[in-house]
Amino acid sequence: MAMEIERKFLLPEFPQRLIDEGLLRVLSRQRIEQTYLAIDGPQELRVRKLADLNSGDVHYTHTFKNGLGVSREEVEYEISQGLYKQMIDAVHAVPLIKERITADMNGVIVEIDVYEQLKLTVIEVEFQSLEECQAFQAPDWFGEDVSVEKKYSNKIVWKELQKQDL
Repeated sequence: MAMEIERKFLLPEFPQRLIDEGLLRVLSRQRIEQTYLAIDGPQELRVRKLADLNSGDVHYTHTFKNGLGVSREEVEYEISQGLYKQMIDAVHAVPLIKERITADMNGVIVEIDVYEQLKLTVIEVEFQSLEECQAFQAPDWFGEDVSVEKKYSNKIVWKELQKQDL
C-alpha cells in the first residue's frame, strides 16, 4: 500500500500575481467531483470524476485511504464511467466539487484546491518522506497550516455539504 505524505495550508487569496510573474507555473487544471462511499474513523472510500480543463479528457478513480494527519495509506486506481455512475447512484449524495490547479513553485509541486460550493481555498504539498515533510518551510503566502485539523479534511467538508443540501 502506498503512503501519502502531505501538508495542507489555508490559502487566504488565490496567488494570481505569482502566476502572472512566473513564480508559480501552472502545470494543469482539473475539475474534480468527489463522492464518499464509506467513512469509518480513519478509513475512507471514495470515487472521483476528474475532468482536465485544458484537454477535456475525463477519467474516474476509486480510492481507499487509511490514517489521519500528514501520513496516510492510500490505494487509488482508475475505474470505468459506468462503475463510477453505479457507485454514486447507490449513495445518493452531493459530490464535493473543486478546481485543482497543479503548479510548480521553484521545483516544488503544489496543488491548489478551490472549492466550488464553499468559501475555501487550500494549497497542498506532497512529500516523499516524513523528514522532507517536517523540513518544509512554507512561504508566508500559504497561510495557516491545517494539515492535522480534521475540519479541513475533504471527508469532513463533504459530510458538512451533505447536511446543507438535505
